[in-house]
Amino acid sequence: MKIRSVLRPATALLVTVAALALVACGDRPYHQTDYNFAGRVTPPSQLDYRVAITVTGSGIAGTGGSMEIVDALRDIRYSVFNVNQTFRISGFAFANATRIFSYPEQQIAFVYNYTSQNQATINTVDYGKEQSVGQAASLGSKVSDVFVPSDGAYVYAAQETTGTFIVSDRTALKSANAEGVNYNLSLPGVYKIAVNPSHTVVLAMVRNSNQLYRLIKLNTEQTPPANAVSCMPASLPLYCVVPVPGTYDRPVYGYFSLDGAQVYVLNCGVECGGATTSVSTLNTSALRVDNYDTTTSPVRSNTLVPGATVAIADGNTLYVAGQQLLQDGMMSGVLSSINTVTGAVGGPWNISDGTHTKMLFADDNTLWIGSQNCASGERYKTKANYNCLTRFDRGSNTPSIVPAVNPNSGTATVPYPNTNGDQYYYGSLTGICWIQNFHKIYTAYGGQVHIFNTKDGSEINNYNVTVQGTALDVAYPDAATNAAN
Repeated sequence: MKIRSVLRPATALLVTVAALALVACGDRPYHQTDYNFAGRVTPPSQLDYRVAITVTGSGIAGTGGSMEIVDALRDIRYSVFNVNQTFRISGFAFANATRIFSYPEQQIAFVYNYTSQNQATINTVDYGKEQSVGQAASLGSKVSDVFVPSDGAYVYAAQETTGTFIVSDRTALKSANAEGVNYNLSLPGVYKIAVNPSHTVVLAMVRNSNQLYRLIKLNTEQTPPANAVSCMPASLPLYCVVPVPGTYDRPVYGYFSLDGAQVYVLNCGVECGGATTSVSTLNTSALRVDNYDTTTSPVRSNTLVPGATVAIADGNTLYVAGQQLLQDGMMSGVLSSINTVTGAVGGPWNISDGTHTKMLFADDNTLWIGSQNCASGERYKTKANYNCLTRFDRGSNTPSIVPAVNPNSGTATVPYPNTNGDQYYYGSLTGICWIQNFHKIYTAYGGQVHIFNTKDGSEINNYNVTVQGTALDVAYPDAATNAAN
């Protein structure tokens, strides 16, 4: 018997004994106040601080799916009163729920899932009830990108295999759980979208293209613009896709400024097979779905950076992550900053290699950057730490890759290996959320749950939060704001 198998029941017993002692003394671990934060209801689990985890390969046969709930305060999956009592979202059995659009302020989540029959859906989760409450959209086959705003009024998706830009309009629905009307606009090669929180600006990007597109919504019986590339319905068009004037280089991502006045379009450039990597600043007023001027360029400025596939802003500082091509032919992860007032560029700082898709601010003035497929870049070639998560200290401008390992050493290994037993590499970072004010983040890292301390990047023991199956994404339903996810 392994030592860990002995420790698990022993640890669980200690937790249970401690909980019973607290109750005997008049202290209740799951004490609920009369007035919860922002009027939120007390969930069935009675937990104040929850992390939701989408899991595939769960169940006895290892073919099912679930949305597990763990106690983010204590970092345990079970009740302190009963180690056999665990928590999950009821009615949720989707086996490939790869993305959670989590909105704690609205106490709702929209979860993207695709089935083994290659059918893609958006499903609604009620955080207060801890229940899957219905299907919000059916998107046909698997999509390459998708977005659902917090009000759930629309679902936007890029279906690269069919060259379809999908607009699922749910504004006329009387039930929040019903499906919308789909408008399938033809846009060959579409694979990325960018939508502002109020869904008044909707952008689309095409793979291996230097053209940026946007969505417009026509008035009744309005004539479509002459340069529209696609409109639906064909007889009486309501939505059209039009090109956005300006010069771009493999646009791949759009980040909207905090005041909503600009969108920063990331030109992936070299990393995506183009020529020049940069960030283009566009006025959103010229990109609104109800702005029918399709000839005036909205571009205000263009700033060169070494890598650009994902971005996030705090105040006047825009952080941009991506990869740059080195002289040895390898790609290397890089982080830059842009002062959005002066245009000054800071950095660059070396970070994890791989395709960067996740950025999140957290406690202790830190920024966390996640990527996928990191074992094929410069860091792997040079036998440096090639894991997929970077902690960036914004006070000292110091990056560190976590967990801290050294492939050249036999002792500096990952603290909590995944089921594949790899001692130096967790795998791709597919989910991340910030447990606000508790100085930690939760991640779906290489298919398992891993927790990190924001103070120093050290890893917190994940023994009591690991899942059976593969962890795909994580969310923090009890965050004060939507920015934690």
